[in-house]
Amino acid sequence: MFPERFSNLPAYAFPRLRALLDEHAPGGDVIHMSIGEPKHPFPDWVGEVLAANTAGFGRYPPNEGSETLRAAISDWLSRRYGVSVDPETEVMALNGTREGLYNICMALVPEAKAGGRPVVAMPNPFYQVYMVAALSVGAEPVFVPATQETGYLPDFTSLSKDVLNRMAAAYICSPANPQGAVASRAYWTDLIKLAEQYDFRIFADECYSEIYRTDPPVGAMQVAQEMGADPERVVIFHSLSKRSNLPGLRSGFIAGGAQSIAKARQLRAYGGAPLPLPLQAVAERAWSDEAHVVENRRLYQEKFKLADEIFGDVAGYEGPEAGFFLWLPVADGEDAALRLWRETGVRVLPGAYLSRDVRGENPGKAYIRVALVAPKQELQAGLIALRNCIYN
Repeated sequence: MFPERFSNLPAYAFPRLRALLDEHAPGGDVIHMSIGEPKHPFPDWVGEVLAANTAGFGRYPPNEGSETLRAAISDWLSRRYGVSVDPETEVMALNGTREGLYNICMALVPEAKAGGRPVVAMPNPFYQVYMVAALSVGAEPVFVPATQETGYLPDFTSLSKDVLNRMAAAYICSPANPQGAVASRAYWTDLIKLAEQYDFRIFADECYSEIYRTDPPVGAMQVAQEMGADPERVVIFHSLSKRSNLPGLRSGFIAGGAQSIAKARQLRAYGGAPLPLPLQAVAERAWSDEAHVVENRRLYQEKFKLADEIFGDVAGYEGPEAGFFLWLPVADGEDAALRLWRETGVRVLPGAYLSRDVRGENPGKAYIRVALVAPKQELQAGLIALRNCIYN
């Protein structure tokens, strides 16, 4: 008496990792590098803002986010990308971006397209919520390789015309999780043109947009507005988890065309869990302040440099353009993760746990994902142990 639609899902990445590693003793002091949970300090004014707004816990929060929070988000989008977004109709606050990435399929993917089952395309490897969202609405998830050959971004133009005609939406993460690749202006332009040609929406997961080496990544909405594309064509998702080191705040937002946001708001009114008002006040302050973001980015840039120094002579090493993961080539990701744990105590994630097999091939199988979130001294020790264990 249980639904079949999720019956073939593998265990989620981190339960799989625990099953792989936890029956074995670590080979040294444990260094956690498997999960992308930021460890840099969050802004020191968070407690002050929270304390000043505790009375808000006595009120139901607005479902779409407070007016002042939506205005702060709109202002940030204008400063960061030069885009014009109406805070009244084109922005909605989220209780964590994963909520929005899941529910956007519920809100916007139709029951059928081109007379058949709708397609939701996504990169492979990918953030696992994309796949589950597609399955939840009865769509066919199509996994598009994001490999070294494609610049670690999915080439949606490689899909057949049958798939493209049935495509209702395409998820794309830039900067990419796990590879750290950044979609260029030309990439976005080509993808938006393809979406206009085949009438599908682009769900742009830009949660790592503020962690980069040198140049700020161009945004999907930025390019869409420059092109004069249909405003309903692109929906973007952003978060304070990585930008502001506030994963526990569970605060993000969705922005897009007024019709798309209206549908998302309607669904959320029935099934969403709005962010409490004191937390919305913290989020409003966070979107309005850049000083802490600049400092956060500087710390990650130091870590990029450290990783480059440690792995610079490793064959196949490619430092990330952005984000905070290393995507390191190995013979077999599971074998490497288990060996690393048993010999050093360093904990990383096999790349296959972020990917799906397609025609017997898994694009993550020969990789491990390494999160650069630990304090610098601990991170350095972990990266050196990893290099010496796996590559020497």
